[in-house]
Amino acid sequence: MEVNIVDNSGMVLEEFKAACLRALERCGSEAEGYAADLAPVDTGRLRGSITHQVDEGEPSVYIGTNTEYAPYVELGTGVYAQGGGRPTPWVYRDDNGNYHWTCGNRAQPFLKPAVADHAQTYRNIIEDEMKSG
Repeated sequence: MEVNIVDNSGMVLEEFKAACLRALERCGSEAEGYAADLAPVDTGRLRGSITHQVDEGEPSVYIGTNTEYAPYVELGTGVYAQGGGRPTPWVYRDDNGNYHWTCGNRAQPFLKPAVADHAQTYRNIIEDEMKSG
């Protein structure tokens, strides 16, 4: 009697990695959509800048935006800032020379809830990719 053993572990590992990357891409795309739906809109610049990127090395997916004011929208400013901000109101002058008094802006989170509020959706995507791979 002859027994042949074939080691397919390398192939299985590669397929597992590919399924992980597909799941991360799908999760990133889904989170990007949720964040865009939650982002406040004035000009549309913030909403249009939301994107995601898969990092194959970790593996992980990052969702975010490169607009310089996004952290202020997400976390708030002044007395409303999460994690500490200016504790007192202030006055500023706009481009037309008009003075304004403000306490800051309340947070309008769009990134954190796009991830935190949809954990089951992301689990389902990952399970689907692991089963169908």
